[in-house]
Amino acid sequence: MDFQQELKEKVKEAEKTIYSYMPGERQLQATVIDAMDYTMSAGGKRIRPVIMRAVYDMLGGGDKLIEPFMAAIEMIHTYSLIHDDLPALDNDDYRRGRKTAHVVYGEAMAILAGDGLLNYAYETAAKAFDLIENADKDDVSAISKELETRKRVEKSLTILARNPGIYGMIGGQVADVELTGKTLTKEQLEYIYINKTGALIEAAMTIGAVLSGASDSVVDKISQTAYNIGMAFQIQDDILDETATFEELGKPIHSDKDCGKVTYVTIHGLDDACEKVKSLSEQAIETINELSCDGEFLKELVRYLISRKN
Repeated sequence: MDFQQELKEKVKEAEKTIYSYMPGERQLQATVIDAMDYTMSAGGKRIRPVIMRAVYDMLGGGDKLIEPFMAAIEMIHTYSLIHDDLPALDNDDYRRGRKTAHVVYGEAMAILAGDGLLNYAYETAAKAFDLIENADKDDVSAISKELETRKRVEKSLTILARNPGIYGMIGGQVADVELTGKTLTKEQLEYIYINKTGALIEAAMTIGAVLSGASDSVVDKISQTAYNIGMAFQIQDDILDETATFEELGKPIHSDKDCGKVTYVTIHGLDDACEKVKSLSEQAIETINELSCDGEFLKELVRYLISRKN
């Protein structure tokens, strides 16, 4: 099977998992659930749940324990997009080729839809505990295995709670808002990229590693790989904002420039930005090679991310 076909199937599997965890019952809060569904069903690359599953499988996972976290990470990512698109932040009317939530449902309901997805993400991730079998009280080894699995879920929940917060994605968003229109240092720009974009990618990959039962040293390598991928992913976004078309991006081009944002391309130029994406991606692939496991799909995914057009 070639990579593109394999990726298509893994995205389809991820979407099936995500939709299976979306809320179903509707009462007087039906409108906000509709707004949540509207944005979640807009498509997208599903990179975070796909890369989470890829790390989990690569390191010996392979069961359903990862699935609530796959759904949760995409819910958190989608909530961040809903809020990013609001007039108070990026003021975007299009996302993934369709009208954004605040345009369709109004600002108030869009804010609540983002809040709803964030809260429901943690409710969803906690369902991983339901997937842990209760061990036979007389089977010492089974009890030990269950306790270890519970510890992994607890650690993963901690990562899922911290990385999108003030010391991760929101922290990066705050810096992005306050520094828009100002001259940024390289350090400030890196802080924004590491946190605003990289924190969720790191969460996805490290949760995949932790739930698989990987050693601390392997988790550290995965974290470093995630840093390189997150930086490369955001710089590639900067490049696409300069070079892609509306049809390719599914949203207005040059939006960063129009908002007065300084990007990697602004500081370093287009050629250097392209070289940086290549360098970071090569470092990520080199680290994956050091893990001595079947990481071929993950490496191909990294290569895909640096050559994407949207």
